[in-house]
Amino acid sequence: MTTLNILSGGAAQGLVRGLSEAFKAQTGFGIDGEFGAVGIMADKLRASAPADLVILTRTLVAKLAAEQLVTPASIADIGQVETALAVRASDPKVAVRTEADLREVLRAADAIFVPDTKASTAGMHVAKVLDQLGIAYEVASRLKIYPNGATAMRELAASTAQRPIGCTQATEIIATDGIVLSGSLPPGCELVTMYTAGVTTRATHPAEARALIALLAGADQRELRRRVGFAG
Repeated sequence: MTTLNILSGGAAQGLVRGLSEAFKAQTGFGIDGEFGAVGIMADKLRASAPADLVILTRTLVAKLAAEQLVTPASIADIGQVETALAVRASDPKVAVRTEADLREVLRAADAIFVPDTKASTAGMHVAKVLDQLGIAYEVASRLKIYPNGATAMRELAASTAQRPIGCTQATEIIATDGIVLSGSLPPGCELVTMYTAGVTTRATHPAEARALIALLAGADQRELRRRVGFAG
């Protein structure tokens, strides 16, 4: 079976998976590729990794278009994803309404599971928030950093720590068995990111790439997007 190659932020993995059968029925193509930290995915495209389309943050897709790596006319917003808190399904949810609440929750955790703090959207934001809260040094030894949010959340699910917590994109939390979405980050610490798709200028299958983008962004899939954690 012919496959469409994508490079995508981990936030979109659940949505792509949910549309794979519909895409196959429509085009006869399967979907292959990589999901991970958006900065790493962008660098893979720059290094000529094979890809028919990308699903990354709106800012990164615009940069790649300016670098003539993504076709500007193909770009479409998929939806917004918030960075949120996660706990194991067996643990009580945490209530975080203020920065002070978040500071205390993170201080109380004996393990904090996060994605790459240098290349992933959520990980970079977590690092910024820890500095903002004045606890970056205090909790540094408890940070459990993984290449992407999906891996971080699987590790949270398997954690044997007493009071672990996770922070990544809501879509990655919802897609992981054994953990639950605990809540949003409080005002002043929140992050909502628009994810955007675009056909690469070196696409082998540009027509099928445009078809997948139409599925991802289409009004018919609004309920699926909501269910896997996208808004807007």
